[in-house]
Amino acid sequence: MSAPTALDPWEQSVDVRADTGPVRRRLPLYEAGAIPVPFVIRGNTERIARDTHWDEHSHPTHELLWNDHGASTATVGDRVWTVTPHHALWIPAGVRHTGWTPAGTWQRAAMFSVDQVPAISELPTAVELTPLLRLLLDRLSAAGLDDRARATTEATILDVLEPAEHELLLRLPRSALLAPIVERLRASPSDGTSLAEWATFLGVSTRTVTRTFESETGLGFARWVAAARVQHAITRLIAGDGIDEVAAAVGYRSTTAFGTAFRRVTGTSPGRFRAG
Repeated sequence: MSAPTALDPWEQSVDVRADTGPVRRRLPLYEAGAIPVPFVIRGNTERIARDTHWDEHSHPTHELLWNDHGASTATVGDRVWTVTPHHALWIPAGVRHTGWTPAGTWQRAAMFSVDQVPAISELPTAVELTPLLRLLLDRLSAAGLDDRARATTEATILDVLEPAEHELLLRLPRSALLAPIVERLRASPSDGTSLAEWATFLGVSTRTVTRTFESETGLGFARWVAAARVQHAITRLIAGDGIDEVAAAVGYRSTTAFGTAFRRVTGTSPGRFRAG
């Protein structure tokens, strides 16, 4: 078999379509640096026409993933990151991940050569997409950019690229005990089943439920529920839904309670996402 040649990592994307429902997108699994690439940074943009699930895959390059419009998710193991116009995700080369991108999302990605770009983190990590970073990434796609200007832009990107202070991250517990709670809240974030009610349903004590959540996610039951609700809320807010409507849809009786929980999870207000 001949050695791999340089290619655009997206060229081997394969759609598995059905007449209705989401599209499944398949890409290969690559180890870091498995394929030489003829660039330092290369961008890609796609407007997603149908809800799309990305099967597990990995890239030979580092990837920075963000959206110009809409919110999507990327999952690595038991960690689910929300990707927005303000919150990008750095995925190191060779790291296996899956994704979910709703219809109407304007998805962006930049691939970074492992030979010429040191990883900003050995693990996936959120990156704040500042106006400067966005401008620089957009400039790389400008027509007629000469080699000197491209090199200067790439160097500046690498200089300002750094992990964010806040991550839109939800850790999913893996134990069978908590699976019914996870499935319920992710399908119906307004569900108001209490800790005591769940404990009775599962046939264990409230302490057992709380300790299992803490050991597997770092959060107790109430804080994990809030984080799961906020993840769903961000998608609705970026789609343009009103704050009152979203608060009710994720189980809060008032916008004040919703805003307090939202700030505790994200470090910012719901209005910033709606404007995004």
